[in-house]
Amino acid sequence: MRLIQNMTTIAECPAPEYPVPNRVIKITVIGGCGVGKTALVVRFLTRRFIGDYERNAGNLYSREVQLEGEQVTIQVQDTPGAEMTDNGSSLSDHVTSAIQWADAVVLVYSVTDRHSFDLIDRLHQLVARAGGATMPPVILLANKADLLHLRRVDTQQGSFLARTLDCSFYEVSASEDYSQVHRAFNWLCCQLAKQPPPASSSSNNSASATTEKRRSTLIPRPKSPNMQDLKRRFKQALSAKVRAATSV
Repeated sequence: MRLIQNMTTIAECPAPEYPVPNRVIKITVIGGCGVGKTALVVRFLTRRFIGDYERNAGNLYSREVQLEGEQVTIQVQDTPGAEMTDNGSSLSDHVTSAIQWADAVVLVYSVTDRHSFDLIDRLHQLVARAGGATMPPVILLANKADLLHLRRVDTQQGSFLARTLDCSFYEVSASEDYSQVHRAFNWLCCQLAKQPPPASSSSNNSASATTEKRRSTLIPRPKSPNMQDLKRRFKQALSAKVRAATSV
């Protein structure tokens, strides 16, 4: 089952110069292990924070929205955590394929994990390499900003790195503030929606169909998130908070 909410407005932003009905916006999220990639994706698409997810699931999440009067499908590819090796950082074939599939990439680190921050520059290089001739749009997302007592990366350091990589920077808390997460992802969606659609001539259509067919095979059929399980975990989280509040 796809994670879908129909006819939902995600933000107010300038209308695309080239409106495309039923357009698909594809985003891949990558970063180190335990930085909160899945929590960020689910928070953006459902407004909910559960805090308990299967690690390295690599689910593909989808949501249909109204973006300035146009029907748009947003697909967000979660990916397994990238790790350092003796030869440097490396990406699995699945993550590399996800980058090649995507229209844009979100790089994520945790402000409580210096290692995940140090990984970003190398991940950006790998994104540029996997993207081939055309580097996809990239934003840098610093998660877990609410954990002040555990912070290991200053906001200024994240901002400086983003300027170095020539990308937008957002520091957010998936657990505390939906609006911050929404603002980051929505900005990226608006930028992608403004881009012109592929040429519609017959020859270009044929080439585009061939290219799309080739690209569509890059990612194996993703595992769909279990919505009943997500709802169950959300209810458990709410019940735990109620019990805690009652006991005080």
